[in-house]
Amino acid sequence: MHRRMRRIATALATVTSTLLLSLTFSAAPARAATHNPVVFVHGLSSSSSSWDDWIAYFKADGYTASELHSWSYDWGQSNATTAAQLKTKIQSVLASTGASKVDVVVHSMGALSSRYYLKNLGGTAYVDDFVSTAGVNHGTTVAGWCRWLYTSCAEMYTGSSFLTSLNSGDETPGSVSYASYWSNCDDALTPDTTAILNGATNVEVGCISHDEMNNDHGVYEQVRNFIA
Repeated sequence: MHRRMRRIATALATVTSTLLLSLTFSAAPARAATHNPVVFVHGLSSSSSSWDDWIAYFKADGYTASELHSWSYDWGQSNATTAAQLKTKIQSVLASTGASKVDVVVHSMGALSSRYYLKNLGGTAYVDDFVSTAGVNHGTTVAGWCRWLYTSCAEMYTGSSFLTSLNSGDETPGSVSYASYWSNCDDALTPDTTAILNGATNVEVGCISHDEMNNDHGVYEQVRNFIA
């Protein structure tokens, strides 16, 4: 009789322990996936709205609104001035999100201010991944039409002193992971290969127009996978 009671007590204890363990695990909240905040930088004659498609794609793939930051700036000013504003923007994003680093995704002339920030304003300490799409990294003669009107455009013209300084030495400084996506039929970049960065992951994406580079879903998928 005593043995039977002990067996029953042991069985009850085992069942109780199993139930408690199950309740403990089921009560634990699922840990949400988090990402580095992404800061998007537009190019010449553009604005933050040029990133609307990609922001929608990122959200569909699990990013939250607080992880996605597009902003507008005066695109006619010097890219060095924009770089200083980008520095302020990134510090604000880090403060509001609690993140230690951001990923920076740029289009066209946005590559120049962003790379200036990385090279000259201490940005490598705060950026994990840098992605250039159709970036005017080594200039373009197409900028000849506006070089007399806007400082930023003069800096973007092939052979400018701004570009010479920006590309001197290491084009991909710090421990940042760099990528450049470029099209082989980009009419805004002459030559197309001006987008290539020494030391970066350089990807030719085929024939996609300049303005579509930061709207195209196929390019987006490659960028998303790079910064993941």
